[in-house]
Amino acid sequence: MDNGIGNRIIVLGCSGSGKSTFAKRLYECTGLPLFHLDNIWWKSDMSHIARDDFDKKLKEILQGDKWIIDGDYSRTYETRIKACDTIIFLDCSEEECMEGITRRVGEKRSDIPWVEDHLDPELVEMVHNYHSENRPVLYALLEQYPDKKKIIFKTRHQADEWLSQYKSRQG
Repeated sequence: MDNGIGNRIIVLGCSGSGKSTFAKRLYECTGLPLFHLDNIWWKSDMSHIARDDFDKKLKEILQGDKWIIDGDYSRTYETRIKACDTIIFLDCSEEECMEGITRRVGEKRSDIPWVEDHLDPELVEMVHNYHSENRPVLYALLEQYPDKKKIIFKTRHQADEWLSQYKSRQG
């Protein structure tokens, strides 16, 4: 059965853009296996696994024929873009992303193995730098892969509207 968007989907965007929430809702619509890269990279004690172990796990996931992968992880953009059918990019403003990372402090989340008890200054800096560092790299890669389906949202609201319409079409 054709779901209209492919079976190998990556969800990209700045921290706080709503990637994980979008990916969970897309999973609910499609039933495709969902992988949060933060849950692979991070341990519950806020340390992370070795880069080689992460790369091995990502390679295993990419070898599957059906998946949704949520996470930005710019070092692995091209590897994931090559393997996917569809790229969903939540290209939200810095302000919307800052609001997103601020709002989730203290919330238990399924996409990360701990509860953030304060706003991490390193994360704030990543959000602040995303539009000048990661975003241009990502757009350049999107141009290099014209065969990939690309869905770009400029706001969380746009993403929510699209998901609502997608769900009603699949219903």
